[in-house]
Parts: sequence; C-alpha cells; structure tokens
Amino acid sequence: MSLPKELKYSKEHEWVKLEDGKVRIGITEFAQSELGDIVFVELPQVGDDIKVDDAFGSVESVKTVSELYAPISGKVVEVNGRLEDSPELVNEDSYGDAWMIVVEPADLAELDALLSAEEYEELINA
Repeated sequence: MSLPKELKYSKEHEWVKLEDGKVRIGITEFAQSELGDIVFVELPQVGDDIKVDDAFGSVESVKTVSELYAPISGKVVEVNGRLEDSPELVNEDSYGDAWMIVVEPADLAELDALLSAEEYEELINA
C-alpha cells in the first residue's frame, strides 16, 4: 500500500492535500480497503461549514456505513460530484479521482495536528 509523502493524514483515515491555500480531502487507501466495495458516498454541499473532528458525510460499502470526519475546519468550496454516479472510484483511485471535497480552511495551523505519511503508516500497522 502506497502512502503519498506529500499528504497529511488524520487518525480517522482521511488524507489532506494543501493546494493554493485550500485543502483537498479524501479517504485513504487503507480506509477504502477496510470498507470493501463502495456503493454510495454522501458529501456536504458547497457553502457548508465543517468543523474539525465532526462528521461531514459518509461512505457506504457492501459491508457497512462509515462516517467521514473533518480533518480541518472551514467552508466547503468544491464537492466531487463524480462520486455520486461513480462511488466505486473510491476503491479504484482513493488518492486521485476519488477526492471528496475542497475546503477553504478556517485555520491552516490545524494542519499541524495531522499525521505525516510515516506517522500514519505506524498507526495502521499497530
């Protein structure tokens, strides 16, 4: 399993990528592999505010439904609409086409609380 080094990770298995002052968020390859085949993704609306550690959506697989937890606070400025019709993208490309939301962060310092790729790898191997 590859862990892109340029990303930050949450203990709840979301990844975060800082891009031009905004943050792109998705779930990790580990998370999607644990869930199994993804059949439905529920995401917030553009304009919604999310708060760090609060649920902002959910992912439904053939096994279970899992909440998505915000790794950072801010306003949702973009939502990946492709996941509505093609939730299986989460299984196929969790670090690429299956990104979930883009957030305008309320406080970039919240990124400091997230895990590096090495720290996340230790967490999932523990």
